[in-house]
Amino acid sequence: MFKKILIANRGEIACRVAATARRMGVQTVAVYSDADARAKHVAVCDEAVHIGGSAPKDSYLRWERIIEAAQATGAQAIHPGYGFLSENEEFAQACQAAGLVFIGPPASAIQAMGLKAESKRLMEAANVPLVPGYHGADQDAALLKREADRIGYPVLIKASAGGGGKGMRAVERAEDFDAALASCKREAINSFGDDAVLIEKYVQRPRHIEIQVFGDTHGHCVYLFERDCSVQRRHQKVLEEAPAPGMTESLRRQMGEAAVAAARAVHYVGAGTVEFIVEQPGGYERPEEMKFYFMEMNTRLQVEHPVTEAITGLDLVEWQLRVAAGEPLPLAQEDLRIHGHAIEARICAENPDNQFLPATGQLAVYRKPACTSFERANGRDTGVAVRVDDGVREGDAISPFYDSMVAKLIVHGDTREQALARLDEALAQTHIVGLATNVQFLRLVARSASFAQARLDTALIPREQDVLFQQERVGLPLAAAAAVAHTLLRERASEGADPFSRRDGWRSHGLTERRFAFEFGGAQVPARLTYQHDGGLLLAVGEGAQAVSGALAFQGDAQGLELQFAGQRTRAAVYALGETDHVFTPQGATQIVSIDLLAHAGEDQSEGGRLTAPMPGKVVSFAVQAGDTVTKGQPLAVMEAMKMEHTIAAPADGVVQELLYAPGDQVAEGAELLTLSAA
Repeated sequence: MFKKILIANRGEIACRVAATARRMGVQTVAVYSDADARAKHVAVCDEAVHIGGSAPKDSYLRWERIIEAAQATGAQAIHPGYGFLSENEEFAQACQAAGLVFIGPPASAIQAMGLKAESKRLMEAANVPLVPGYHGADQDAALLKREADRIGYPVLIKASAGGGGKGMRAVERAEDFDAALASCKREAINSFGDDAVLIEKYVQRPRHIEIQVFGDTHGHCVYLFERDCSVQRRHQKVLEEAPAPGMTESLRRQMGEAAVAAARAVHYVGAGTVEFIVEQPGGYERPEEMKFYFMEMNTRLQVEHPVTEAITGLDLVEWQLRVAAGEPLPLAQEDLRIHGHAIEARICAENPDNQFLPATGQLAVYRKPACTSFERANGRDTGVAVRVDDGVREGDAISPFYDSMVAKLIVHGDTREQALARLDEALAQTHIVGLATNVQFLRLVARSASFAQARLDTALIPREQDVLFQQERVGLPLAAAAAVAHTLLRERASEGADPFSRRDGWRSHGLTERRFAFEFGGAQVPARLTYQHDGGLLLAVGEGAQAVSGALAFQGDAQGLELQFAGQRTRAAVYALGETDHVFTPQGATQIVSIDLLAHAGEDQSEGGRLTAPMPGKVVSFAVQAGDTVTKGQPLAVMEAMKMEHTIAAPADGVVQELLYAPGDQVAEGAELLTLSAA
């Protein structure tokens, strides 16, 4: 076994590889860019080497610097993780030339599977089922049109060198083909430097099911069952699970054997994934009629590999290291078994309600569910019920230089229903404040009728869009009650020992009434809290016929409240960031902005202002330029946040010195938008 390896990646996968290496007694070397100097993956490795600037092209894609780092630190092998250089045959060849072991397949296998058209010709020769289509080298537009007519519409045009949904167009009618082809080729040349395409039948109600394969240098190759990755947005995976719901033993064996045949066709070594598109001509209730077709092979470890680890009880990174060191596969096909059901949710910094726009910013709060274990049915080996793989810590920043994934949440249960329940509970316990994430969206997807009933295909999210987007699971009354309770708890914490410092609203005569004001869902909402002589609290939220009132009771602390209001009883965690209270409950999460009435008392609300962002959001426009003289209350900029626009006004007379952002920029809460000097 190796004594030291270098991990040519960052974030979650670098931490994941390092954890297994440490358990095996293998030392690790991290590499890092300028942006990652204080990153978690740097801290968890034994050594770290700086390799360049923040942009991937200046660091993680500079394989010559990575090889130099491996040689300088005495590493014997390089683990590429996934993404970046993991499927770069030139890098694999360079490692070998430098006397380093590339922990992955041979460069020839990467090259063979790298081009979709070439790989499909290889698969056809290996008798692996293919979607009816054209994969030829002749790219004459008229020929491609004739092939599409022969296959029959709808067809799918795909960039041969593509990936991630780029260079892909579905064509429903023959008259739309020419325009779609031209568009696809333009995108392919811009994204991959190659405008070659292939034409395939567009599969109806398609499922995306992939098979994990593993080969060694001794001629052995096995499949570690399947994963269903059908739930996707923009052709990128959202939820993955293993085993695939509705999979028959016969189909599992057929797909597994086809995947092994695909791997053997390119003399595959190490971890790989053969991806299939699965047609459901008989609908969701007739899985025995499913047909599968080869789509592509990913010549690396997949993001979703933990669900395979969960159902097999194996460590795939350990297998990678052992195979790369020349050892045979630890188990034969007949020794592999499926235990229960596992689901992985990709937690990303993005806004699902705004077309999944990626978000950047600091993880001001990052609380995750506790990882738990359980005994398997045989009572001997211990399985993991809840697992979190991440490469960040509270206080870290999600930068614009890399992908938006924050963490992977993996749950396991004896049944799919148990795994679903654990997933919902674990997502509810995931509290992230400081930037937009998809955590609540993931909960909605998992609760949707299609996912809960395993009516899976790649159109699940569009089909369920009415219950997935713009959903408010925590209503105004409960959000306001949580915000008021949070305020009262903070005030109590600041009380002194003497009775005169108490802030409980007690008076010898009459009742104490206190006003609050909030911004929720784009509207301003008043609230009124009444302190009673017996110590009770009455809260009224809203006004007129829409007002909700009732007794308010709570105990605990701000991050662990037991809350009762207006007939509702729930647990709540509240985190204050600036003027915004972030409220998390088992039902969902929301944000509510507290308006400080004292700060505005006796003040014309059109006057005054601030130079900082009131919450994370986007700069819409500036009303001034550097050098402009402004007066107190004059509008300076407009921000869009929490689905509404916020005007940033001058807090005093002055002169604009510098605009620190441009329209369209995403900014974190508290970020200074411009500088202003005294007039």
